[in-house]
Amino acid sequence: MIHPALLKKQRFILLLLLLLIPITIIIGLGTGYSALSFDRLIPTFLGQGTFKEEFVLFSIRLPRIVIVLLAGMGLALSGAILQGITRNDLADPGIIGINSGAGVAIAVFFLYFPIKAGSFIYLLPVVAFIGALLTAVLIYIFSYKKVLGVQPIKLVLVGIGFSMALSGAMIVLISSAERSKVDFIAKWLAGNIWGTDWPFILAILPWLAILIPFTLFKANQLNLLGLSEPVAIGVGVSIEKERIMLMFTAVALAAASVSVTGGISFIGLMAPHIAKALVGTRNQLFIPIAILVGGWLLLVADTIGRNIGSTDGLPAGIVVALIGAPYFMYLLFKKN
Repeated sequence: MIHPALLKKQRFILLLLLLLIPITIIIGLGTGYSALSFDRLIPTFLGQGTFKEEFVLFSIRLPRIVIVLLAGMGLALSGAILQGITRNDLADPGIIGINSGAGVAIAVFFLYFPIKAGSFIYLLPVVAFIGALLTAVLIYIFSYKKVLGVQPIKLVLVGIGFSMALSGAMIVLISSAERSKVDFIAKWLAGNIWGTDWPFILAILPWLAILIPFTLFKANQLNLLGLSEPVAIGVGVSIEKERIMLMFTAVALAAASVSVTGGISFIGLMAPHIAKALVGTRNQLFIPIAILVGGWLLLVADTIGRNIGSTDGLPAGIVVALIGAPYFMYLLFKKN
């Protein structure tokens, strides 16, 4: 039974995040290279803006903001699941190579399987999922021992190794590609939000609409998988079946997210940690908070990145990495 005080605290934090996210969205809508002042937002929403204002709001900023929010939620939930099933606080789809696997699959698909743009958008999450799943399976195999099961630290180290190897494969692909296609892959690698139109929202939304409720339904199994294997087996959990099912879910969430945003790491690491620090480690409590924190963090990173430097700004992936990399090092030293 969850203590009523914790439930009350969770609801308060959820309410706070549900206020922070719209505030950040409004700031994002009113700032950027193309001028759209805050006092013109409501009139433009109501159809009273100029052609330029409506174009900037409905064709550029709003779809991008929705995509960033959804992708941040997906990456945060993916990280929370990976940390639960591996019992490793350092697990993140970007750090352990799952995002890199998705990236290589997208690069190969983009370079060697030319199809119509309309179909390309909706196939991207599927292609990313296949690449990410193959990578996850290999990482799982190399970090698994028959007697001990999955070894948490070894999983992270193997994942980092795969991430570096896949980055090398990406460089080989880039070296043999056309200049225009290289630009796309380079933007993807930097985490430069490239899916900024409404069809990309339709491409990612079904994955989140199915997998977020499924994960919340499996929250208690995640709690049990976080215990030692003998205890989990003792209470009747089919460990391998649940672990594989949840691994599929984490991979699908990460793949769908990065397929439209590019290679973004550390959201899946930071969001669950922040949520756990606020309400504890029980999955029913912290997962809803982690989902909103992940969306908000990526939204903040993208808003900051768009308003720094030149016309193109700074990729959201780089802004997140500037915060996330030191945090990862802190957790690594703390764990040792």
